[in-house]
Formats: sequence, structure tokens, C-alpha cells
Amino acid sequence: MSKKELVRNLEELEHVTGSLALDIWQHPQIAYEETYASTAQKDVLSDAGFRITDNIGGMQTAFYAEYGSGHPIIGILGEFDALPGLSQSSKPYKDPVSENGPGHACGHHLLGTAGVEAVLGIKQLIDNGKVDGTIRYYGCPAEEVLSGKTFMAREGVFDDLDCCLTWHPGTSNVVQNYSTQAMISIKFRFHGVPAHAAGAPHAGRSALDAVEIMNIGANYLREHLVDGTRIHYAITNGGQAPNIVPDEAEVWYYLRGENREQVEDMLMRMHDIAKGAALITGTSTSHELLANCYHMLTNDTMDTLNYRNMEDYPMESFTSDEVAYAAILRKSMDPKLIEESRRQLQLDYNDILPTKNFYNITMKDTTMPGSTDVADVSWITPLASIGTTCGPIGTQVHAWQATAVFGTSIGLKGMHYAARIMALTAYDLLTEPALVEQAKAEFIKATVDKPYQAGLDETVLAPGTERKEQLI
Repeated sequence: MSKKELVRNLEELEHVTGSLALDIWQHPQIAYEETYASTAQKDVLSDAGFRITDNIGGMQTAFYAEYGSGHPIIGILGEFDALPGLSQSSKPYKDPVSENGPGHACGHHLLGTAGVEAVLGIKQLIDNGKVDGTIRYYGCPAEEVLSGKTFMAREGVFDDLDCCLTWHPGTSNVVQNYSTQAMISIKFRFHGVPAHAAGAPHAGRSALDAVEIMNIGANYLREHLVDGTRIHYAITNGGQAPNIVPDEAEVWYYLRGENREQVEDMLMRMHDIAKGAALITGTSTSHELLANCYHMLTNDTMDTLNYRNMEDYPMESFTSDEVAYAAILRKSMDPKLIEESRRQLQLDYNDILPTKNFYNITMKDTTMPGSTDVADVSWITPLASIGTTCGPIGTQVHAWQATAVFGTSIGLKGMHYAARIMALTAYDLLTEPALVEQAKAEFIKATVDKPYQAGLDETVLAPGTERKEQLI
């Protein structure tokens, strides 16, 4: 009966959390600037009686809110940062609200608010004496730059969790039992000597030459890296004018691999390439480490719990109006991507907004080509994640179509379903100690002799505080 009561609690909360999500969607702010969303969530939770701990690690938008007492302590992760340049109304055609403004094209307004809804639902069971323990919501900034949770983890705020849950908006209801790539984000800067490019080129030392030579070295390095690794870069400062030998230049790198060891090895080699480029060009070099996140660790025990609750409490169908909207939106998408997604899930072409649940156990040893700082938390405590249908098959996050549909009733319906499943699984963990112990045993086995160590040490500070470049 308590699970049915929990579902009723969540249904009664939907008008509040739906309004909260859309309010945040209408006020998008990028990484480390999410003051509107952070404050809005804290206000709702504080009004409900949650204890708030904020300004974690000096980050003004990082907080957690908890209710109850004692163990087990179950955490639910939330996010709320938007993406630059992806402003969009909810219309099914391109219609930016603010030209080049930010937009919630990754659905983090839904991601965070679902967590708020889930903990509010559990809170009512604690008040009614149906559940013992602590439920905790984490408001995490800056997932899009892959460092917010690393800074929070460095502060130890996840250390006392027994288990943790999260989710992500998507185009199907799926247990996310696969890993993600470890990733390092780092900027290399070169410092030279300016000179007139025609009148006295011999007097100059080109920082841009060093950047270009470094990129050449990185491209040759690709041949000698293990399969599954990736190197991406962008020149973020190439000088001011062609007739000036650039004395300052910068290149920004992402290094990805299937595990932490791979990316750390890549990083050492990139440092050597930077030193070589500086030596060749007579320049000096420094670097700024921006992010260093783990690969995801999955947990079969909790994945199975999530799937059981998804099957026991299936998602309601979408309305004819929602399907019609999705069909119009889908016309703007790449047919090849739609077909690829449809085949992966073995869906009928007309199943635009699937409500079926997917749990492919063969995915466990695979790695998704992408990264998230959620993975850091998975190395601190047992963690499980799901995805839910918040947009039509073929929708790509980080595109205007995602911003649009995530601001409609379709996105809200997926958000409410995610809140329901996370709350139900949290209930299982709070009421069945054996499940927590089973999840922990699996976690301990996977992490033995591999204690979590934040990839950003104390010399690296979150944006908003002074950073220190490291000379090499």
C-alpha cells in the first residue's frame, strides 16, 4: 500500500513541480551561473521543511537538501545548467527566444526538478511513519562542463550516502546500465614574443606556431592510442592580427577514454607534446585543468530495482495532441538518425513517443561515447540511472529541437515518470536493508583497491574563484 500511496503523493505534486520545471526552462543559465534555478529549488525544498546546505566548495549554486534522520541515506542527483546558443521557444520549428541565448537543450530543468519531486514524495512517507532514514537531493551545477560534481565530491558531500539515484531526459524509457567515457578538459597556453610579421619576423616567437605544432603532435599521437580513445580540440586564441607575431595563443583539448587510466596516460603524453612545441618555437607554456571525470560504474542490483519498478508502474500513453506535435517536430530531424534510433530499440516507425521499458543486460560491458561528472559519484557510492521519454525518437540533445520539446507537456510527462521511478526505487532501498547491502557488496567488489580520488586537486578552483595556471 505504501508504494501506491507514494505514487498518489507524486501525482498530487505534479502541478507544483511542473510549474517549477517550466519556470526554470524559461530562465536558462549556463554552467556555474544557475542562480535562478538553484534558488527556486532551494525555496521549494526549504518551504517543505528540508535542511539546506549550500555554497558547497564555494560554488554559489551548489547545494543539498535533506529530510529525515539516520541511515540509510539515499541521494538523488539533480542538475540545472543550460547550454549556450540554444535558446528556443516550445514551437516545433526553429524559433529562438533570444538570439544566441542559452537554452535547456539537455533538459536539465527536467532532470533537477524530477529529483525535487521524488524527494518531496518520500518526505511525506517519512512524515507518516512509513519510512525511516534520510532522503537527500543534490543541486549540482555545471554538468555541461563536467566539473560541478567533481568539486562537490572533493568536499566529501557524497561520502556518507548508502546509495544514489539519477536519470536523464531522452527518447525512451531505459535502464542506463552502460558506462560512459572518462574525460579530461584542459587548456594549453603558449607565451611568445610579439614582433612585426614582415619587418622583424626574426625578433618574434610565435605562440600560434606552438599551438599548431602541438596540434600536429596530437594528431600523430592518435595513431598510437588504444581503441575507444578520442582527442578533440579547438583553438580558442590564435592571435590578434596577421601582421603581428602572436605572443599569446591557446588551444582547448578534450581527452576521452574508456577509463581513468587511459585519459591520465593521454594527458602525460599531451604535456610532453606541449613541452616539445614550446621548445621548437622558443616559447613557454602553461596549462589550466578544467575537468577530470571518471567513467561510469554501474550497479546490477539497483538497475534491476529500477526496471522492476518501471514494469510495475508503466508510463501512461501520450495524447494525440502530443503525438501530433512530435510528428511535426520530427520533420526537422535527420531521417538517418531517426532510423538508427528506431532500429536500436526495434520500434515501429510510427511509435514516435515510446512508452515501452528497455533493459538490455548485454549493455553492461559497453561504453557510451560521451562523458558526465555523474560518473564521479558512481565511484563513491552505488549509483543507478535511467532515461525516460521526454521527446520523439530522433531528438538529439544539444540541439534546438530538444530545447523545444523539453518545454512542453511531453517533457513534463517524462520528468514525472522519472520522479516516480526514482522515488519507488528509493522507497525499496529505504525499506529493505538487504537491498542496500547487496548494492554495496557489488560496489565494494568493483572498487576494491581503487579508492575514489577527485581528478581536480586543491590547486584547481571552481569558476568564480581565482585559478592558478601551472607552468611546465
